[in-house]
Amino acid sequence: MALEAAPARRWLGDVAPIRHLDPTLIFVSIGLTIYGLLMVYSATHRTLATFGEDPGYYLKRQLAFMMLGLIVLVVASVVDYRLVKVYAPFIFAICGFLLFLVLTPLGSETAGAQRWVSLFGFQFQPSEVTKLALIAMLAAYLSEIRGPVRLEHVWRATGLTVIPIALVFIQPDIGTSMVFAVILVTMLIVSGAKAKQIGILAIAALIALFAAFRLGVVQDYQIERLTGFLDPANDPLRAGYNRAQAEIAIGAGGLFGTGYGSGTQTNLDFVPEQHTDFIFTVVGEEFGFVGAVLLLSMYGILVWRGFRIAMLSKDAFGSLLALGIVGMLAFQVFVNVGMTLGIMPITGIPLPFLSYGGTALLTNFLAVGLLLNVHMRRFK
Repeated sequence: MALEAAPARRWLGDVAPIRHLDPTLIFVSIGLTIYGLLMVYSATHRTLATFGEDPGYYLKRQLAFMMLGLIVLVVASVVDYRLVKVYAPFIFAICGFLLFLVLTPLGSETAGAQRWVSLFGFQFQPSEVTKLALIAMLAAYLSEIRGPVRLEHVWRATGLTVIPIALVFIQPDIGTSMVFAVILVTMLIVSGAKAKQIGILAIAALIALFAAFRLGVVQDYQIERLTGFLDPANDPLRAGYNRAQAEIAIGAGGLFGTGYGSGTQTNLDFVPEQHTDFIFTVVGEEFGFVGAVLLLSMYGILVWRGFRIAMLSKDAFGSLLALGIVGMLAFQVFVNVGMTLGIMPITGIPLPFLSYGGTALLTNFLAVGLLLNVHMRRFK
C-alpha cells in the first residue's frame, strides 16, 4: 500500500506540479488563438471564394496547427524545464544548423525572402523556434554567473546571439533579428548588467548596422520601408502604401467596428498580407476600438502572468527563461501593433497567436508550455 501511495502523493500532493497549473495563462492563450482563427477566416474567405477555392483553407490549416500546438504545450509543461538547461547547447546548435540550411538550395523563397525549409508539404521557419532556443541558451549561461555581471559576460552572451542574428539578417529578416537583439538586452538587464555595459553593446550594434548598410547587406525594399516610416508622404503608393491602408482600415472601425466579416478594407484586399503581418487591421476595422482594447488586454494578461511566474520561480534559470519569453512576446506585440498604427516601421514581425503561420503558432504554444512548466515546479 505504501508503494501504491507514493505515485499518488507525487502527482496529487500539495507540491505536485499538476496542482499548480496556471489556468489563466492557458485560457488566455487559447482565447487569443480563437480570436486569431476568426480574424484569419475573415481576412481570407472572401478572396478565396472569389478565385473558386475553399474559403476555409487558411482557417482549417491554422486550426490544425492549434490542435498540434496544444499537444506541444502539454509536452512542454510535463517535461521538467531544468532538462532544457542541460540540453540548451544541443538545441541551440540544431537551430543554428537549420538557419544555415535555410540559406542553401534546400531553403524555399517567398516574396524575395528565403526564410523557410519545406518539410512534408509544410513550410517550416527555423527562426521562430530559434527565438526560444536562444532564450534557453542565454538563460543557461547567465544563470551560472556567480557575482556581478562583468563586461566579458556581456560579450560572451552577445557572441551567442550574433550567430542567429547574422544568419537571419541575410535571409533577409530584419524583424526577427530585432527580436533576437531584444531578447539579449532583456536577459542581460534582468541578470544585472550595468547601463554602461548595455551602452557599449548599443554602440557596437549601431556600428555593425551602419556597416551592413554600407556593404549593401540590407535590401532596397527594406531601406524603402525605413524611409517610408520616416516620411510616409514621400512615396505613398509604394513604401508608404501598407501603412496608409492599415491606418485607413483601423480608422474605419471607429468605436465598435463595422461588424465581423463586414470590413470593406478587409474584404476588398486593400491591406496586403492581412492574414499575417497586418492581421491587427482586421481587428481594428471589424471590432473597432473596443475589440482592439479587448485584444490588447488579453496580451496584457499574458505578459502579467509570465512576469508573475518569473518572480515566483525559485531558481535563476527558471526566472531568466520566463522573463526572456515575456520580453519576446511583449516586443512582438508592440512592434506588430505599432506598425499598423504608424508608430513603428514595417518589419514583418507576426502578432503572437493571431497571425497565420504554423511555425509561429507552435512556437507560441511551446513558450506558454515552458512558462507553465516553471510555474508548476516552483516548489521543487
